[in-house]
Amino acid sequence: MSPAGLRGLLRAIPVAARVCAVVAFANAACWSIATPAFQGADEQAHFAYTQVLAQTGKLPSSSAETFSPEEDLALTDEHFREVVLNPTRTPLASRRQARLLQHDLALHAPRHGNGAAGVAVSQPPLYYALQSIPYALGAGGTLLDRLELMRLFSALLAGITALFVFLFLREALPAAPWAWTAGALAAALAPLLGFTSSAVNPDALLLTVSAAIFCVLARAFRHGLTRRLALALGALLAAGFLTKLNFLGLAPGVFVGLALLTRRQARAPCAGSGPYRAAALAVAIALTPVLAYVARNLLTHRAGLGLLSNALHATAGHGSITAEISYVWQLYLPRLPGMTNDFPGISTTFQIWFKGFVGRYNWLETVFPNGVYDLALLPAATIGALSVRALWLGREALRARLPELATYVLMTGGVMTLTAADSYLMFPNLDAGVSEPRYMMPMLALGAAVLALAARGAGRRFGRAAGALIVLLILTHNAASLLLEISRYYG
Repeated sequence: MSPAGLRGLLRAIPVAARVCAVVAFANAACWSIATPAFQGADEQAHFAYTQVLAQTGKLPSSSAETFSPEEDLALTDEHFREVVLNPTRTPLASRRQARLLQHDLALHAPRHGNGAAGVAVSQPPLYYALQSIPYALGAGGTLLDRLELMRLFSALLAGITALFVFLFLREALPAAPWAWTAGALAAALAPLLGFTSSAVNPDALLLTVSAAIFCVLARAFRHGLTRRLALALGALLAAGFLTKLNFLGLAPGVFVGLALLTRRQARAPCAGSGPYRAAALAVAIALTPVLAYVARNLLTHRAGLGLLSNALHATAGHGSITAEISYVWQLYLPRLPGMTNDFPGISTTFQIWFKGFVGRYNWLETVFPNGVYDLALLPAATIGALSVRALWLGREALRARLPELATYVLMTGGVMTLTAADSYLMFPNLDAGVSEPRYMMPMLALGAAVLALAARGAGRRFGRAAGALIVLLILTHNAASLLLEISRYYG
């Protein structure tokens, strides 16, 4: 794209959207500074994956937690294994330890390891291939220099995510322009977005791809499925499959949305077979990475779907389908009569999900005092009530948008089901083992829509004031979360 074309593209983006993007980037950058090296979720493994790919041009081949001599040295000097899950320990407790780390990093230990990337080894390569760019830019510095450049790239993705959230709200709520800014700005300031996109983690790219998909779907449902939008959706689906396995939960709902859009577009006068051809091309683009992955596994005598095949086999041998459905239900909702109690003594809705969204950071061991979570119930209930009021007042318009809403519900349900099914593999040895609220963050655009609807639910007279208060509430929440993070490691 020429410089003139790029300037034209930027001018087409509303100023408010650009502001939201800058705020999201700045917020994630602040989190990247506050969080010590490798204390982001599985960051040590994701860094190792990038390092293997950047240094050798090959994908990691081992799930061992023994990385390159350079990274192992940094992890040792930062007391990584002693700090993880132990809030009483900090990475660098004295100036002597900090000087030792700097001294050892200056020794330029070898960056080539044995090809190990820990828990990240099973993930697709797109995010890590992109991260190899800032890794290469920092090749002349120490490991910490490269790590921070890579974190800033994730922060940049947070900015792009907020931009797509704004554009989604513009399409989804066309009658309230002021609500677009309120919802997108609240999303940009969300502490969970800042924390997730402040580290080296493919979740950062997954959030960007997901927000872009919501934007394209909303535009297609509002204006019709053009060939360009169908191809954009196919490309985004392909990018999602290449980013992280969690995207498998989102994809079925997107395909259903594409089918609904194609059917509606085909009913238009003089449509012919054009919509079907565009949809078929989109599906072909989307499934190309999946088919290439299956072919590679079959040619190397592995299970066709790789890790997914292993997970399906493990699930089949883990218990009955009824038991798994019961577990999935109870992970999110109160237990129904006749169900075995898989979570005795706790409310999963409150203990896992609500408290997680309010704030459980790092390795889920950095938490607020219990009173904070109780206090957060009031604003959460108020926002929920106002958003329901807005939906009720707009119920006539909603009837015409049921296919769009059904698509979003299926996408959300798919993500929730995949997260629960993955967690079920560890049950009963570990209750809700991988059920972290950050796995729900691909639904960030819908969360922003809820906040925008809450502002609208306050009515014409108080709507803008309610929107400002919601943004202020999220800003305060983010500031408190950053202070919590700082106190955890530097207090």
